[in-house]
Amino acid sequence: MAASVTPFAVEVRDLCKTFGAIAAVDRLNLVVRRGESLGLLGPNGAGKTTTLRVLSTLCAADSGVVRVLGLDPVREGAALRARIGVVPQEIALYGELTARENLRFFARMHGVAPARIADRVGWALDAAGLGERASSRVESFSGGMKRRLNLVAALLHEPQLLFLDEPTAGVDPQSRNHVFEAVEELRRAGLTLIYTTHQLGEVERLCDRIVVMDRGRAIADGTLETLSALPQVQRSMGAGLELHPTADLARAAEVLRAAGFPATVRSARPGLEEVFLALTGRALRDGDVATGDLDGGGA
Repeated sequence: MAASVTPFAVEVRDLCKTFGAIAAVDRLNLVVRRGESLGLLGPNGAGKTTTLRVLSTLCAADSGVVRVLGLDPVREGAALRARIGVVPQEIALYGELTARENLRFFARMHGVAPARIADRVGWALDAAGLGERASSRVESFSGGMKRRLNLVAALLHEPQLLFLDEPTAGVDPQSRNHVFEAVEELRRAGLTLIYTTHQLGEVERLCDRIVVMDRGRAIADGTLETLSALPQVQRSMGAGLELHPTADLARAAEVLRAAGFPATVRSARPGLEEVFLALTGRALRDGDVATGDLDGGGA
C-alpha cells in the first residue's frame, strides 16, 4: 500500500503498550513533522525506548493509532522498514566480522542495490572515520568506534526517518563529538530525526523541539524557550531577586546576600536541566518500572 501524503513523519494518537501489569506507554499523543529533529527526553522508565520500538516496527502497540511516514507499522512493516533507519541503544554489529563486512551485510539487509553497495560502504567508512580500520574485526574496536559504525550502518539505504536511541552512551568525548557533527549534518540535509537521550545538552544542541515523557505519557512539548515559560517551571525557580548578567554580577550578589536579600546568580531563562527537573520531579524513581530490559534499559 502506498504511503499517504502528509506533512507529518510520525502521527501517534492514544498509544498504549503494557508489559504485564506495567504500562510502559500510556495514551501517548505525538506528532513529528517531516524534516524536524525531535528530542524525546525523560527519566528511566518514561517509555521513550518502548515508543521507538513501536514506531520502528519492533513491537506492536496494544491500542491506539500509529502512522509513520504514512504507513501502519504493523500492517505495512516491511515497506516501512525500507524507509527508516534505527540506531539502537545496544550495539548491533557482528564482532567477528570486519567493519567492511558488517556494512556490506547491513546494506544487503536494507535492500541497497548490489551495484551501489560498494559506493555506500565506502561512504559509510569515510563518514565514520574508519577507513583505515575497514579490514579490522569489530570486536577489536573501542566503544566509540562501534558507536560510529552503528550510526552509519543505519544510513546505508538513505532512510527518510532516523531513530537514534541514546547513540552516544558510553563513548569517549571525541567519538561523541563525531556523532554530534554527523547528526547536525543530517539535520542540515533535512532528514527527520527522533533522538532519545539522558544527556540534556545533547537534546538542547541537536533538536528543534523537545517532548518530555514521564510514566509513559508526554507531559510537555515545545522548544526550550516555550518549556521554560511553563508555570510549573517558573514556580520551581523560586522566589528572590534575579540578577541579569553585569560586569559585577558575582560581587553584587554577595552584597545583596550579606544584606539579607535571597539573590541568585543565574540566567534569566532556566536551562534544560531545570526544566526537566521541574516537569518530572527531583526524586529518584528507579523502582517505578521493573521492566527495564523490555524498555531498552529502562528508558
